[in-house]
Amino acid sequence: MVFDLDLIKKTYSEMPAKVDAARKALGRPLTLAEKILYSHLWKGVEPKDFERGKAYVDFAPDRVAMQDATAQMALLQFDTTGRKKVAVPSTVHCDHLIVAKTEGKQDLVKAVTDNEEVYNFLSSISNKYGIGFWKPGAGIIHQVVLENYAFPGGMMIGTDSHTVNAGGLGMIAIGVGGADACDVMAGLSWELLMPKLIGVKLTGKLNGWTAPKDVILKVAGILTVKGGTNAIVEYFGEGATSMSCTGKGTICNMGAEIGATTSTFGYDESMARYLKATGRAEVADAADAIKEYLTGDAEVYANPEKYFDKVIEINLSELEPHLNGPFTPDLATPISQMKEMAAKNGWPTKVEVGLIGSCTNSSYEDISRAVSLAKQVAEKGLKTKAEFTITPGSELVRYTIERDGYLSTFEKIGATVFANACGPCIGMWDRMGAEKQERNTIVHSFNRNFAKRADGNPNTLAFVASPELVTALAIAGDLTFNPVTDTLTNEKGEQVKLDPPSGDELPVKGFAVEDAGYQAPAEDGSGVVIDVKADSKRLQLLYSFAPWEGTDLKGLKLLIKAKGKCTTDHISMAGPWLKFRGHLDNISNNMLIGAVNFFNEKTDNVKNQLTGEYGPVPATQRAYKAAGVGSIVVGDENYGEGSSREHAAMEPRHLGVRVVLVKSFARIHETNLKKQGMLALTFANKEDYDKILEDDSIDVIGLTSFTPGQPLQLVLNHKDGSSETITVNHSYNAQQIEWFKAGGALNVIRAEFAKG
Repeated sequence: MVFDLDLIKKTYSEMPAKVDAARKALGRPLTLAEKILYSHLWKGVEPKDFERGKAYVDFAPDRVAMQDATAQMALLQFDTTGRKKVAVPSTVHCDHLIVAKTEGKQDLVKAVTDNEEVYNFLSSISNKYGIGFWKPGAGIIHQVVLENYAFPGGMMIGTDSHTVNAGGLGMIAIGVGGADACDVMAGLSWELLMPKLIGVKLTGKLNGWTAPKDVILKVAGILTVKGGTNAIVEYFGEGATSMSCTGKGTICNMGAEIGATTSTFGYDESMARYLKATGRAEVADAADAIKEYLTGDAEVYANPEKYFDKVIEINLSELEPHLNGPFTPDLATPISQMKEMAAKNGWPTKVEVGLIGSCTNSSYEDISRAVSLAKQVAEKGLKTKAEFTITPGSELVRYTIERDGYLSTFEKIGATVFANACGPCIGMWDRMGAEKQERNTIVHSFNRNFAKRADGNPNTLAFVASPELVTALAIAGDLTFNPVTDTLTNEKGEQVKLDPPSGDELPVKGFAVEDAGYQAPAEDGSGVVIDVKADSKRLQLLYSFAPWEGTDLKGLKLLIKAKGKCTTDHISMAGPWLKFRGHLDNISNNMLIGAVNFFNEKTDNVKNQLTGEYGPVPATQRAYKAAGVGSIVVGDENYGEGSSREHAAMEPRHLGVRVVLVKSFARIHETNLKKQGMLALTFANKEDYDKILEDDSIDVIGLTSFTPGQPLQLVLNHKDGSSETITVNHSYNAQQIEWFKAGGALNVIRAEFAKG
C-alpha cells in the first residue's frame, strides 16, 4: 500500500521549478538540504539567500508524525484549535508505553490493558481528526515511517527527536514539540531557524566488522553532543552511495545525539531498492524521473568547502568499530582502544546485557548481520556469556525475520525477544535487580546512554555500538573483547575466532506481514466523541496559559541552579512517568527532579526561599505558585539536550516558572519554551552564571520594550542586601515575542481561528 501518493506526485511535479528558482535567486549551485528547504517554503515566501543560523523562515512540511507519549499533549492542544480535520497527512504511533519485562507477547498484552484509556483516547481523537493510527505492537514510529511514509525530497516534522531517521530516505525530517506539530496540523506555517550546513564526505567502503553505526559514532566523537546544533548534516560521496538505505537511516537517526536539526543523504539506488522492497515502486519511479533534484549539485560535492559551513571527511575503508559512552553518546572509543580506556577509567568490563534493535538499528539488514554471529555460537562450540535481547522495530520486520528463522536462531542462544516498541531505549525496561543500583556495564545498539536512561539505575554504564558489535560483546561477555583481533575459548577449551558479520540488505523472499497494525481514520469524524474522564489520572484537558502582564518581572525566586548536563531526561524523566504524558498536572511532579543542584550537589533537593527549608523541586515550585511568586531556573551549557518532549517546557510553565536562563540551549527545547510563552534567555557573559546565588531574588528589566536583537537586563538582588545587574540575550523574533505576550503560541492560534 502506498500512502499519500498524490501528495508525493504533486511535490515532485513542483520541485524542479522551485529548485531552479532558488538556484537562480542564490546565484550558485545548491546542496540537497537547500533544495528540499527551498522547495518547501511557505506560500508567499520568496527564495533568497537566508542567513544561516540567523534568519527565521516559514516552511510548509508535507506531513506530521507523532508517537503516543508526545501525541497526547500535541492532540490535546490541537483539539482546542477549532479545526475539523488535520490540514496535512498525520499519524500516531503507539510505541512508547510498552514496558519490556518478560517477552514481547506478554508485555504487549499487559501494555494494552494498562494503557487502555490512553490508547482509546488516541484512537478516537485520531479517528475524529483524520489521523492515521498505528496500534500498539505495530512498531516504533521511525521504523514505521521509513517503511511507509518517508520519501526522497520530502519534508516532515515529528514529535520525537529521532524523527530525523527519515533522512535515510532522503528527507528533511525534523523533531519538534507538540505545539509545532499542532501549528502544521492546523494548516499554519512552520517556523525554523535557517540551519547551517555541515557536509560529511564519505570515501571508501565499509568492510569486515565496521557498520553504518560506526560512522555516526565517529561523527559524534568529532562534533560532540552540541556540535550539530542549528545545522543540517548532509552526507555524500562514494561511501554514502555504497551504503544501504536503512544504514543511512541509522546514521541520520543518531544525528539527534549531536544536536543536529536533521541529517540527510541524496537519493540513490539503495533508496530505490528499499522503496520497491516496501511496496512503493511508484514512489521510486517518480523519484527516478527527477533524481537530479533529489541530491546535491555536482559542483557542491566537488568543492564542498565552498558550500558547507563545515566539512568532515571519513574514509570508511579505514574506519574502526566504535563503542561510545558511558553516560554520553559522544565519548567515542575505537574498539582497539577499549581495553586501555576501561582500565584508565575503572569501567566494569563484564558485560551483563547486550541489547539490539530499537528505532536506530532494527532493520532486516541489522538483524541478519547479528544473526550471522548468533549462528557461530553453536558452530564454534561457544556459549553466550551475557544476557541478550532483541527489540524489533516493526511488525513487518519481526514477522519477516521470524519467517526466515532468525528469531529461532537468537532463541537458541538464550535471547529474549521484546515487543515491537521502544522499551529499554527510553527507560521502559523493568530490569530485574536494577533497583539495587549496582555498578554494571551493558552494551546496546540504541542511540542514547544518559545516566538512568535504560533501566533507571544511575550506576549502569551503557555503551552504544552497532548490533554486530553488541552481539559479539554479549557472546564474549567482555567489554574489552575486540572481535577483529581477539579469540574466545569455547566449551572444549579451544581458541576460536568469530567470523566477520554478513547479511542481506533486504529479504531475499521479500517482506511479509499478516497485520501491520494500521487503522485508517473515519472519512467523516464529526460524530466521534473524545472521552476524557474528569477524574482521570492519565488524561487532562488543557487550559489556556495566562498572557504576559505587560510589565517587567520582579521578585522572581531562584528555583534551581542546575549544574552540568541537564537533558530533557533530567527536566522531565521518561520511564514510569510516561503514563502521565497526557496529564499535565500529574507529570509536573517530575519537573527537574533529575537536575543537580549547584549549591548542594544533590538532585531533587532545593531551598524554598519562603520557608528556608529544603525539599523536592516540584513541591517547592508548587509552594511558590500557591503564594503567587514567579521563579527562574538557571542552567549550564546545551540545556535541554536530548528528547523533543515539550513536557520539559510545559511543566515549568504550568507550575509558574517564568524564566529559564542558561549558558546555551539545545535547539528543540529553546523552541518549546518559546512556544509555551516562557522567557528563554542566555547569559551574555557565561561567567555570570557564577554570580547567581541560592537566595537571590531576580528582576527581569526591559520587557516593556521587548524587541528582536535587543538584550534584556537581570537584576540579582542578593540576600545580604547588595545587588548587581547582568546582561542576558535572547533569540526571539517578532512572531515569537507575540507568543510570549499572548501567553503561548496556542493562544495566538486560537485567536486567529476565532476571527474566522
